[in-house]
Amino acid sequence: MSRIAARFAALKQEGRKAFIPFLEAYDPDPATSMALLRGFPRAGADLIEIGVPFTDPMADGPTVQRAGQRALKAGATLAGTLAMVRDFRREDDATPIILMGYYNPILSYGVERFCTDAAASGVDGLIIVDVPPEEADEVEPAARANGLDLIRLVAPTTDEERLPRVLAATTGFVYYVAITGITGTRSATTEALAAAIPRVRRHTALPIAIGFGVRTPEQAAEAARIADGAVVASALIDTLAANLDEQGRAKPDAVRKVLDQVRELAEAVHAVTAPA
Repeated sequence: MSRIAARFAALKQEGRKAFIPFLEAYDPDPATSMALLRGFPRAGADLIEIGVPFTDPMADGPTVQRAGQRALKAGATLAGTLAMVRDFRREDDATPIILMGYYNPILSYGVERFCTDAAASGVDGLIIVDVPPEEADEVEPAARANGLDLIRLVAPTTDEERLPRVLAATTGFVYYVAITGITGTRSATTEALAAAIPRVRRHTALPIAIGFGVRTPEQAAEAARIADGAVVASALIDTLAANLDEQGRAKPDAVRKVLDQVRELAEAVHAVTAPA
């Protein structure tokens, strides 16, 4: 059983929902992002999503775009992101790690080499935003051979004909994109999510996590009530960005402030009781 499957199974047995925070590797520098990564589990993260910086992040709003630009300026690479995971695994062998990014850096790295190195580094799952199931032939065999879950995005625009195809190609969990649009720009209504998630569940037994537009503890708790977990990204990056100095360096209390926010969000999600 993969770390992702094991974590969701344990949460289900405990009657809890999953909180999944996001960080951009190397934002604003390797040391700060590593401190956040190490601090996330202690602050209540059940799984962790790490963004791989890329020059053309088409699914991301201004907040994550700026984070990627800061990270690239700090020297971020795909190899450097894998090194972060290896360092994290020296202290934590249990918390699942998902890399979220785009195909170009993987193609440049070499698909088979990347999947081998990612698994060896301790990565558990991949979200490759711009590779739909119909075009995943170059990635899927190598990912599966190395035990990497391929987590797919399902959007409000994913229709009934396409939904089974997307979900059949998904492992680990389903990432439900709550809004039609880019990250961090607005939030979905409870009514829309309450109607959408049962539609997805009819086609899969996998856990469902809701992301894109989940910003506050109240929104995270609502997402957890409707689905199996909540992903928060832009709100955490906004807090980090607000605590950088004029040179773009993290202020002394930047990490603490982000981890305090993670703790509040995790507490809200964990207060939601799963049905028996």
